[in-house]
Amino acid sequence: MELNEIQKRFISAKLSNLKKSKFRSSFKLREKEKRYLKEKGLETIEQHAKDFITTRLAPFPTLNDGKQTPMKGHPVFIAQHATATCCRGCLNKWHKIPKNRQLEEKEIKFIQALIVEWIKENN
Repeated sequence: MELNEIQKRFISAKLSNLKKSKFRSSFKLREKEKRYLKEKGLETIEQHAKDFITTRLAPFPTLNDGKQTPMKGHPVFIAQHATATCCRGCLNKWHKIPKNRQLEEKEIKFIQALIVEWIKENN
């Protein structure tokens, strides 16, 4: 996923802000997730992120909101909690993305980029 300079700065600022949260900054990739990332490659992980966002977060109404993202088992899941993109409540609180509608394509791309950049920084 290619980001332009403005998008890179915006994502970087978001990640810096999230690091100030004790809870959000507590998430780390463990060896199991790092190994999975290395085996599958970043391109596959990017696709997984898009798939998870599209199926678990984007629809409205969102099924099991607040409980749809596991806390372990996949690098994207860990990144979602670290970046506050794990549920519609966190998306609303941290990123001002409304809960009561389907996600727009630009929002899906933003969430995917945020997750992928967090994974790159924390691998």
